[in-house]
Amino acid sequence: MSIISPGFGGRRRSSQPDLPPGQYLTHDFPVLSAGPTPRIPLDRWQFTVTDETGAKHSWSWQEFQALPAEDVTVDIHCVTKWSKLGTTWRGVSIDTLFENIETTADYTMVHGYGGYTTNVPLEDLLDGKAWVAYQFDGEPLAPEHGGPARLVVPHLYFWKSAKWVNGIEMLQQDEPGFWEEAGYHMYGDPWREQRYQGD
Repeated sequence: MSIISPGFGGRRRSSQPDLPPGQYLTHDFPVLSAGPTPRIPLDRWQFTVTDETGAKHSWSWQEFQALPAEDVTVDIHCVTKWSKLGTTWRGVSIDTLFENIETTADYTMVHGYGGYTTNVPLEDLLDGKAWVAYQFDGEPLAPEHGGPARLVVPHLYFWKSAKWVNGIEMLQQDEPGFWEEAGYHMYGDPWREQRYQGD
């Protein structure tokens, strides 16, 4: 596929027991993006949950910062085969954002500034499984890593953790996002090596 970054083939399978199969350990934080890095002024940033009826629930940056925040330490696994262990984030749990939202939908499409999308089942965002993070390692999240805020869904491959996130749309049926349209797996479990369709 011509849109894949050089070096996408990864490295030898690691023997480390705490890594998913096919992954290798990295201590840096590689930057991989599908397009240019958006620069979003905080006074224009907004996060919106749109339910299946079209009703919108939105937060400005100031409103978002006023929500209860959590510090989480998680391992992350990129489909390009690198894993980074013990990463520390601060952000708002998706559970907090959905506290007053009623939905019968089972699926979501996550949207980011710049047009990026990725599909994630709702159950994979709730019950302490996902956050909208705005700090990494105690510092404001840098734009190249998805700042001012990105989704963090550590139990799925990291392309599901949309950079520059600005909303979640509720869906009654599962639909492919940006990389899923390009042949990536619809779910993306690193422990089952669900990198591409058919895996």
